[in-house]
Amino acid sequence: MPKMKTHSSIKGRFKVTGTGKVLRYKAHKNHLLSHKSGRQKRVLSGNPVMAAGDVRRMQQQLANLK
Repeated sequence: MPKMKTHSSIKGRFKVTGTGKVLRYKAHKNHLLSHKSGRQKRVLSGNPVMAAGDVRRMQQQLANLK
């Protein structure tokens, strides 16, 4: 049986912590930042932990991501 491969687009979008939690990135933080307020940029900063239901749905795609 061949090895399971990690979904390539997942590698850049999510990060798995040492304890196994999945961190996601927030939308609207990549470009066009000059017209956004400082408060909005602060709120968008940080990487929240992904919801448990979403993590279960992605287990197979995240199999080899560490």
